[in-house]
Amino acid sequence: MSMDIHEILKKLPHRYPFLLVDRVLELEAGVRIKALKNVTINEPFFGGHFPERPVMPGVLMLEAMAQTAALLTFASAGEALPENVLYYFVGIDGARFKRPVEPGDQLVMEAELLRAKSRIYKYKVRATVEGELAVEAELMCTVRDLA
Repeated sequence: MSMDIHEILKKLPHRYPFLLVDRVLELEAGVRIKALKNVTINEPFFGGHFPERPVMPGVLMLEAMAQTAALLTFASAGEALPENVLYYFVGIDGARFKRPVEPGDQLVMEAELLRAKSRIYKYKVRATVEGELAVEAELMCTVRDLA
């Protein structure tokens, strides 16, 4: 299963400039997801990070992978999650950055669901550029009701 930007916008609450997933390439509900972020010079963060040598901030690569994992969670829920919930980070373990991500790169993000218990989800995530590892980590996220 795949998703285009229109389907992603229905699932994630993020909008420009913070929506960091352009397309879902593969999705196996409850198991894994593979998604794409096209990195362009027009990204608002490149003006200051760094003007002479633009590099995508590591925290935004982690956020892009968390958004990818969120799409896996929402797709795995079967029916749509209620509108009164938000998806939050609760932990990042073992984050390692292996190569810079620059304008013109395609960041291919993968998330594998390791555990789901009591609305806490743990994922093994990684992102590559042209098959070369850019970043890897384990992320924990939760779905919470807005109140």
